[in-house]
Amino acid sequence: MKLTTLSSKRVPQGPLKLMHRVYKYVLPEVERELNQLRSLAQRIPDAELRTQALHSMDTKKFHCQGGAVYATANLEQKHVLIPLIVALQTISDYLDNLCDRSSSLDPDDFRLLHQSMLDAVNPEAELQDYYALRAEKADGGYLHHLVRICQLQIVQLPSYRSVQPHVTELVALYGDLQVYKHIHKDLRESELLSWWETHRTAYPRLQWNEFAAATGSTLGMFMLFLAASEDNLSEQDAAEVKNIYFPHVCGLHILLDYLIDQEEDRAGGDLNFCNYYENESLLVERLDMIVNCAREDVKQLPASRFHRLIIEGLLALYLSDPKVRHQAEVKDVSRKLMKNSPLTRLFFLLNSIWIRKQQA
Repeated sequence: MKLTTLSSKRVPQGPLKLMHRVYKYVLPEVERELNQLRSLAQRIPDAELRTQALHSMDTKKFHCQGGAVYATANLEQKHVLIPLIVALQTISDYLDNLCDRSSSLDPDDFRLLHQSMLDAVNPEAELQDYYALRAEKADGGYLHHLVRICQLQIVQLPSYRSVQPHVTELVALYGDLQVYKHIHKDLRESELLSWWETHRTAYPRLQWNEFAAATGSTLGMFMLFLAASEDNLSEQDAAEVKNIYFPHVCGLHILLDYLIDQEEDRAGGDLNFCNYYENESLLVERLDMIVNCAREDVKQLPASRFHRLIIEGLLALYLSDPKVRHQAEVKDVSRKLMKNSPLTRLFFLLNSIWIRKQQA
């Protein structure tokens, strides 16, 4: 069933047109947004907060670049979509750094930090002291600035009211994950499993680690922003968009991220959702299932080829990462996933390698 209030007129219909828009609009405008945020981050008074804010932008720029690809599907609204996507993704990356490298293991601290993301997607929310439960507090207004950017852009989206409940749901799930994955190591798995029990009936095809991975993706939020950039998006179609992207497209995104980070996470003692499969064969089988489900799901969207390109681009982006070459098991899994790769994925593979070389 095709959605009736979601347009396909502005969407790039092939990989060449998509990448033309990425190079012409997305990469330069993301760079401009990040440069402005970096100048603010450099003035953060607290040394630790300043370090993590700058580090998140320096090492995770590609998250903003990848997310902003959704703006290519509605260039008339790119002046709203790109700043919104960059700001929300920057909050996500900054808070992830704070929680990963935190001296605190307090779930209330992590939840309060992530309240900033919930406030960012609610244009009526009042700003709060998101650092109230931690020692480092003096950020010079940096996090408040990011939240306000999101709020100011969101009100310019014509159909945001239709998508707001679903954006809020995904942001809340994201916050839950960040709390449970960063608490004391002895509690993480049991808390994640208890959380899964409250959601498992809604996602019978998933394992607990796959659901958790899906909640860690921001792509569903960005797709809902894109949908909201259309006039008169119905509430029914907004709900369908969320269900099309979550859990399979979102799950694929984060499982690929965890796949290439296995060695890094082992060294740091960090939780990795790809480590919960019994063997490599099962990992490949489950990833392949999720890829195929994601491809089937996006067929329901107008201009479904654009969203298929997103999926192939994800595979190319992550499987071309230099980290893959240094991990024998990951290299083997990547080779199996790339077997019989469609030409579009190979195209994106070459583009991903070229973009990384330009940024090196």
